[in-house]
Amino acid sequence: QVQVAESGGGLVQAGGSLILSCTFSGLTFDDLSMGWFRQAPGKEREGVSCVNWSGTSLYYADSVKGRFTMSRDNAKNTLYLQMNSLKPEDAAMYYCAADRKTHYTYYYSSAFYCTHPDRFHHWGQGTEVTVSS
Repeated sequence: QVQVAESGGGLVQAGGSLILSCTFSGLTFDDLSMGWFRQAPGKEREGVSCVNWSGTSLYYADSVKGRFTMSRDNAKNTLYLQMNSLKPEDAAMYYCAADRKTHYTYYYSSAFYCTHPDRFHHWGQGTEVTVSS
């Protein structure tokens, strides 16, 4: 059974930092393309950061470049999102997602995944980030 679970959200002041974590079970972590997405009330879902299964490149949305860093710990089957210099506009529900490597997805880039969230088949329930000004 596949399970995806985010944690680490909370309330932080503008300029502060948070680390989000996402654990995966029931999936072969090394073969996963993974990503972080966010959705604020009344707004469309946005791809924040994604990495394809090969890990050769990371994608970051322009709105978070230089402030957010995605990383992974294969030993713990965990994906992280370090968020620094948080702004009120970063407030949203944050979701992580995963997709297995297949012959169909072999050549999907990290950017493609972040701009086509429907290609991710496994999603967590989300963790809420609130940023006070």
